[in-house]
Amino acid sequence: MNVLVFNIKTIPDIEAGQAIFDLQGLDDKSTVKAMRHIHQQKTGSETLPLHLHKIVAISIVYRGMGDDMGKWLAVRSLGDENSTETELLQQFFDEVEGRTPTLVSWDGSDVDLPIIHYRALKNSISAPAYWEMGENNAEFRHDNYLNRQHQRHTDLKDVLASYNRHASTPLHDIAKLLGFPGRLGMASSQLWDAFRAGGISGIRHSGETDVLNIYLIYLRYQLMRGEISGDELEKEFTLLREVLDNEPQSGGAHLLEFSKHWV
Repeated sequence: MNVLVFNIKTIPDIEAGQAIFDLQGLDDKSTVKAMRHIHQQKTGSETLPLHLHKIVAISIVYRGMGDDMGKWLAVRSLGDENSTETELLQQFFDEVEGRTPTLVSWDGSDVDLPIIHYRALKNSISAPAYWEMGENNAEFRHDNYLNRQHQRHTDLKDVLASYNRHASTPLHDIAKLLGFPGRLGMASSQLWDAFRAGGISGIRHSGETDVLNIYLIYLRYQLMRGEISGDELEKEFTLLREVLDNEPQSGGAHLLEFSKHWV
């Protein structure tokens, strides 16, 4: 098993909004209000298009298994609270380039990865292994990160709905259905206000509890596919509980809370 579960947290891109909509001179709050108003006039929704999102946190669960990996399981957010978007993206793609893991997401095909693509383009990030489609490595011809129906990137929301958007379900609902904690952090609508109030720590913690829910669903998905046995599933659950319950007291309270809410 070589799996990287990921989730991003974003805020409106003030700089892009001012450039695209000619909003120079407005403060941040007024710029975002204008961006949302303009988009609502065009589409009927205040939810900004993906290219106007700026990444402020990338949270991951990494599970490595093998002769040289042992019980390698990590839950964290990349960088630190002061990391720039460029640094976060570079660390994300360093993980992909260095490990070529199976990427696992919830709604990654429609949301997370397109945003990552736009932001990598803006931040001049090079990631040849991620963009490989078989031109230089034949192994990627029939299993790459970009094909929606390949396993190298597994979007659980997509595959569980049989690639039917009308059948898709929120992460929180499926997590609760399976007895997992579900959302313990912030909703997307709360991120901008939290960021403005200096709440980047809470945003990162929210991403970490989200990826934990995704990882737990992925394990059940692997059981359903026959990739792991019932005994192996229980061992993975036990290992994760040990990691969560043994987090340092400093900064690990949200992971301990997640563990307590896990039925």
